[in-house]
Formats: sequence, structure tokens, C-alpha cells
Amino acid sequence: MSQKDEIVAVIIEMIGALPQPPAQRATPETNIARDLGLDSLAVMNLVMQLEDRFDVSMPMDRLAEVQTIDDLAVTIADLQGG
Repeated sequence: MSQKDEIVAVIIEMIGALPQPPAQRATPETNIARDLGLDSLAVMNLVMQLEDRFDVSMPMDRLAEVQTIDDLAVTIADLQGG
């Protein structure tokens, strides 16, 4: 399993553990805002959890480019130097 695949698995696990998890199952192609129905506060909370989990700091300009779970995993991997 690649580093990105491991990050995707962690993101999907964290999404499933949200106080109000989405009705549909998350996949790497899932659009975070549109498909999961997360409001901006929920997205920011998720990002903060991911920053803590992966010991990275996600710049807002990079976060603005993220659409899918896969995009988020690639960004985290890049920030880790992978």
C-alpha cells in the first residue's frame, strides 16, 4: 500500500467517525464538500485532525485546491515530503 493509499484510508476512517457521518460511503473520488455535505466548520475540524495525525500544516491556498479525498491525500503526502 502506498503512502497516499494509507492516507486515504485514514481520511475515510476519520470521516466515518464524524459526529454526523455522511449517508454515503466515502471513496477516494468523493467530493468533500458536495458529496459529503460537510459544512465549512466540519471541514476545518477534519483538516485540523488530519494536521495533527500527520504532523503537517496545511496552507489555506493548498486547501482551496482540494476537491476530493484523493486530492486531500496527495496534498498531505506532498507536505510530508512524500
